[in-house]
Formats: sequence, C-alpha cells, structure tokens
Amino acid sequence: MSRIVLGVAGGIAAYKACDLLRRLLAEGHDVTVVPTPAALEFVGAATWAALSGRPVHTQVWDDVHQVPHVALGQSADLVLVAPATADLLARAASGRADDLLTNVLLTASAPVVLAPAMHTEMWQHAATQDNVATLRRRGVVVLDPATGRLTGADSGPGRLPEPAELLAVAMSVLADPTIATRAARRDLVGLRVLVTAGGTRESLDPVRFLGNASSGRMGWALARSAALRGAVVHLVAAHVESDPPPGVSVTTVGSTAELAAAVAAAAAGQDVVVMAAAPADYTPVKIADTKIKKSAGQGLTLSLRETPDVLAGLVAARTDPRQVLVGFAAETGGGAQTPLALGRDKLARKGCDLLVLNEVGIDRVFGRPDSEITLLTRDGEDGPVAGSKDVLAHRIWDAALALRTPR
Repeated sequence: MSRIVLGVAGGIAAYKACDLLRRLLAEGHDVTVVPTPAALEFVGAATWAALSGRPVHTQVWDDVHQVPHVALGQSADLVLVAPATADLLARAASGRADDLLTNVLLTASAPVVLAPAMHTEMWQHAATQDNVATLRRRGVVVLDPATGRLTGADSGPGRLPEPAELLAVAMSVLADPTIATRAARRDLVGLRVLVTAGGTRESLDPVRFLGNASSGRMGWALARSAALRGAVVHLVAAHVESDPPPGVSVTTVGSTAELAAAVAAAAAGQDVVVMAAAPADYTPVKIADTKIKKSAGQGLTLSLRETPDVLAGLVAARTDPRQVLVGFAAETGGGAQTPLALGRDKLARKGCDLLVLNEVGIDRVFGRPDSEITLLTRDGEDGPVAGSKDVLAHRIWDAALALRTPR
C-alpha cells in the first residue's frame, strides 16, 4: 500500500477528482486529500472526508502539533494534483508556500505529478508555459491537458484528462519512480512516433467477423507513455475497449488491409513505428452480402486467404535508415519450439529492429492490465520482465530509443 497525497486546486474539474480518489482507493492505496481553500468552493470538505475516510485539512494551522505542512510531503510516496490550475502552477513554480498544498509540494521528496486544467487561453499563455517548463526542469511531471469541452461552450486544450488516464499515469510512476524522471525530462521530445493498437476484424457477412482477443491495452499504454515523455504520437487503432489517451492523433481502422493502408500512409517521417496491433492473419475470400443462415447439420466451410504482412511491408518500404521498427510476437508454449525460439525466428523473418515477445494463453496478456515481455534484438535479449502494461511500455520506448543510432 502506497501513501498518496491527492491535491485538488480550485477549478471546476475538481469534481473529477472524486472519481480519481475512488479509483486510487480501489487500488488499495492510502490517500490523503489536500484541497486548496478555493477547491472547497467546488467540492466541500465533507465530500472528501466521506470518500477518503480520512480527515481533510486545508490550512497549515490544522493539527499544528502534527506539523502537517511538513509531514504530509515527507511521508508521501506520490503527490498527485488534479486539477492543477494556472494559479497553482504559478505558485508552485515560484516556490510559494501560502497554503497547505503548496507547503506539501515544497517538502515532497517523492514524485510529483500535476494534471493541469484551465481555459485554453490560460494554458497557452506564455506565463503558464514558462511555469510548466520551470516545474519540468525541476523534475515535476506536468501532464499535457486533454482537448475537448471546457466550462460553458468553450472547447480546446485545457480539459482535465479522464480519471482512468490519470490513474494509469499515477500507477506507473508508483510502480517505477524512474518514469517520473523521464517524463519530467521529456526525453522523447522531437520524436515522431506511430503506434498501432487493437485487434483487426475480417468480415464474414454483415454481422459476423473473424477476430482475435486483443484489447488494445498495450498499444494504448505505448501511446500514453510516449505522449507523457513528449513525443508527437499518431495512433492507428483497430477495435479496442476504451477511448484513446489524450494528446495523440488517432486513425481508426477495421480490417488488416485497412491497417496496412493506414500504416503505410503514416509511416513516412516517423522516427519510431511500434506495431502493437494484432492483425488477423487470414481473411475470407468472399464476404457474404447477407447474413449467413444456418443449414441444419450442414456446418460451414470458409475459404480464407492470407492478409498483408504489415510489419514486413514496413521493413521493405523503409527509406530512413534511422527509423526504428518494432514488432510484436504473441506465441504459445508447447510444441517443438519454445516461444523464445519462435520469437527469434520472427525477428529474423520480419527484419524489424526490435521484437516484443509475449507468451500468451488463457487469462494471459490479452485483456489484462499486466503482461510479461522479452525484448529481442539482433544482438541479444532482455527479459523476461513482468509488470503493468504502462510500466512495460516505458521499457519498450527505452529499448527503441537506444536503437536510434546511425546505421
């Protein structure tokens, strides 16, 4: 169980922090809410106390004998502020200590994650951007806000990311605090990356399809982690179970042929391409125009042909020798060859630079928040290593970044 300080600044998005708090508690963490006085104008102290099961303090004068303005920051494993308003960012950047939350920020030795939320003009103002740059330079993780509907009729960048996204970032930083260092440093700034995600579907008729068990979680984690570290991210998404992460451009596809076409169109100019999608290997020779009816006792025979090899096509079309191509291999144990041997064979056959090997099976990898991977290159292997898909995504980006050397 980790100790988390959830800071809440005075913005309308404070209501989302209630959902975030419940998610953090559901993960088994000990959460202390520290709202600013302005935040209590939006969500009252009774709400925070009832949801967290803990007393709520907003002033350094509360329970002075416990020295909360020092003790909370010193004892925290993570300080997460959502929403972080323009005012909170300005006070944090200037080192102010004029309420309990800014005192906590000054005394925290654990990772600090700030999730800004404000009107677009405030986010884009030079003063706010300077404050963000200052905080990042000091090692604070400042997320980019989502784009969407704001207060009233306004729409644009400045929206607080959804609680599920904030939870994913928080859990990855708790699991591996070095992620905070890379995210604050924005070590992927200047890179353009393409990520594919989800499982393709090959239509049999207007209502049926051939597909696979991919949920798209790994591709989502890769897109989220790359954006967190400053990359420009283009996501090509097949069928997935959730909304895409904020801060990425998205192209949606259905079949393997559509995936191949979208990737071929987007790959040029990308520094890294990560093929985390699970394309179907076969597609029907003919798609029925109407729903295929049962024929009592007759069964159904399908004629299938191979789909395009998307990864091999990328390797063949690559013109930039510095572009890094990353493939995935989902292999099962058993048989004459081990999953590692099958992964090695696929790496050689496809010609990609890095191959992420998963050993899959019932209740393993597909649809789960965690996984176990082995990273394969021509020079060797790293793994197996297990963890959440968000943490493993950072390992994959680290490996891809290491391959960004002249060839």
